[in-house]
Amino acid sequence: MLRVAVVGSGPSGVYTAQSLVQQDPEVLVDVLDRLPCPYGLVRYGVAPDHEKIKSLQSSLRSVLEHERVRFLGGVPVGPGGLSAARLRELYDAVVYCVGAATDRHLGIPGEELPGSWSATEFVAWYSAHPDSTGDGFVLGARSAVVIGVGNVAVDVTRMLARGPAELSRTDMPQAALTALAASGVADIHMVGRRGPSQARFTTKELRELGGLPETEVTVDPAELALDPDCLDPSALPPARRRNVEALSHWAALPPQGAPRCIHLRFFLRPVELLTVAGHVGAVRFERTAPDGRGGVLGTGQFEDIEAQLVLRSVGYRGVPLDGLPFDAEHGTVPHRAGRVVRGGRTVPGEYVAGWIKRGPTGVIGTNRPDAKETVTSLLEDASLLVRHEPPEDLLAVLRAEGIEPVEWAGWEAIERAEAELGASLGRGGVVKLPDWEALLAAVRGSHT
Repeated sequence: MLRVAVVGSGPSGVYTAQSLVQQDPEVLVDVLDRLPCPYGLVRYGVAPDHEKIKSLQSSLRSVLEHERVRFLGGVPVGPGGLSAARLRELYDAVVYCVGAATDRHLGIPGEELPGSWSATEFVAWYSAHPDSTGDGFVLGARSAVVIGVGNVAVDVTRMLARGPAELSRTDMPQAALTALAASGVADIHMVGRRGPSQARFTTKELRELGGLPETEVTVDPAELALDPDCLDPSALPPARRRNVEALSHWAALPPQGAPRCIHLRFFLRPVELLTVAGHVGAVRFERTAPDGRGGVLGTGQFEDIEAQLVLRSVGYRGVPLDGLPFDAEHGTVPHRAGRVVRGGRTVPGEYVAGWIKRGPTGVIGTNRPDAKETVTSLLEDASLLVRHEPPEDLLAVLRAEGIEPVEWAGWEAIERAEAELGASLGRGGVVKLPDWEALLAAVRGSHT
């Protein structure tokens, strides 16, 4: 009987577990996660108001409740937890599905000023990620700049523009809701260095900006005109053509004088964050122009946009895993069809899936075929795996090593506590517990 550890309980990890039990009728799978809560970015990355996407948790849940799958939260892998070598002693094979844990930097002067954050930090705050240390994002801010034109940039822009009436119905933690309800941010500038036709957001996400109460969306017609593909979008792929059509619609509208305004800007490259009294006060951009090869060139013309809050949203990046090889250029673990490659050779028993395998690309559904490819490789290697005598009580082994695993019953206790918190606050639904202390207190309550 094959015993496999899957490290990470986000979509890639859960789809890996699902593929394993579907393809092997006897395999036993432990899904390990550093956090006491499952679902990864579905819980801690999807915007609170995207309830349809968040409902994916129910299908992920059905996998983690499978009779041959066991969820063990609170199990760190790497420094301070289980090493890669120790995992290989405890399991016949290990699949790492740890995602891309950090964000890319702009590399410009002033990036570290107070008031300058990554979108990842902002998302972690309003999603109640227990590691979040950010606070005071919108305090005193009148104008915000979001650098990037992908779906995460659209999400954080929408969160800044949404009113408390809509947000109170979500699972957003109470502290974030209170802060955003009191926010004085009236202007939000979402800025891309290339043209509208090259933006990475999806049309569905983009159009949501136009449906926000008391908020108008503006697009500069002159910036559309700089993009040759906007003048004749008929040759564009359908998704990009629909983006251009939505942007062109907003560009043709007269000003509405709404209390909040989202400014969608293009062909502007950030070159410096400017300071006012030791805090970010504006972003200096250089105007760019198409270079005819899909890129842009600087023009030497500059524009400053006022901002007391700057959020960079220019991509995620994988980080090295202790004990595994790492491709620093691409932020991934070297592999062949999911098999980890060490010294030019594949290593039976060590595998990767998800963003740490392919980089931060694709949508949630992309993880299904990706996981299946890795699982196929693992099962093809079954006869080559070094088998280990399983410990009689793995949980006792983990506790002896200073790790207190959170079993499924502990996670269910967290769910109950979040439902009770939502009811006590009169918000009509679940409200996320805000930090490690509250999460672990809920788990301990399940033991009494």
